Amino acid sequence: MNNKIRGIFCNVTGAVAWGFSGACGQKLMQEFGFQSIQLTFLRMFFSGIILTLIVLLQRKPLGVVTKPKNLIRMIIFAIFGFILSQFAYMKTISLSNAGTATVLQDLGPVFVMIYVCFCARRLPSKTEFLTILLAFFGVVVIATHLNFGILVLSPECLLWGILAAIGLLLYSILPKKLIEEYGAITVSGFGMLIGGIILGIFSKPWNMNVTFTPEVIFYVLVMIVLGTVVAYTFYLQGVQDIGPVNASMLACIEPISASLFAHFWLGTEFIYIDLIGFAMILSTVFILGFSKDK
Repeated sequence: MNNKIRGIFCNVTGAVAWGFSGACGQKLMQEFGFQSIQLTFLRMFFSGIILTLIVLLQRKPLGVVTKPKNLIRMIIFAIFGFILSQFAYMKTISLSNAGTATVLQDLGPVFVMIYVCFCARRLPSKTEFLTILLAFFGVVVIATHLNFGILVLSPECLLWGILAAIGLLLYSILPKKLIEEYGAITVSGFGMLIGGIILGIFSKPWNMNVTFTPEVIFYVLVMIVLGTVVAYTFYLQGVQDIGPVNASMLACIEPISASLFAHFWLGTEFIYIDLIGFAMILSTVFILGFSKDK
């Protein structure tokens, strides 16, 4: 029972931390002039340094980067897993808000399910097909507010939101063998660090036209420490204590918390039709979680 309570606490805390981190990203881009690629670089690079130091202090095997074959896999994972998911997520926030971006990224489990069906060379079951319909109509509701003559969200925002979900899919499947051999923290730490270095080449952080006031530094640190390192560590502990299915369902608190922070703290307005669309997309996680389909 103690482990169960700890797992629930860790998952809820991690999800709220992720949500608050997204709201901090929204504030930094809207009020302080950060670009999405700059924030993604800061988040990945310094989170990667922290997690890599933890790995080095624990003296874990480093074959994930010292073996040429593994290093190539790590670079692919860093680009198509970490960079795609993190940058697309930040870009979606810049084009909408933290709540909407997080909900769109949560289409990822549906894409994972479709990928699994494709690999198994089978059609989705009735339950799985239901989740596809809910996800599709949830996006339609959020994007149009059921007024099909206009788009509430721009096509660019929808594109980046879907790319964030695809990034979540690739993030989930690319490092599987590496994680089995070296562990999640090792793979994630070096993946973030490699991705941060690659992003640094393109974002040119030395040219940031941003004043790092104490307030700005605080929000950046929240994204790096609380929203990445702490949240990720708590989530892994929750997975260990209560299992991946229950952990993934509790992680749905993330878009809810992101929406609440965006609304009550940043003044982002949502109407009831947005909440219906959010609920349709988030329900897919619970349906897939309780499904008996393998």
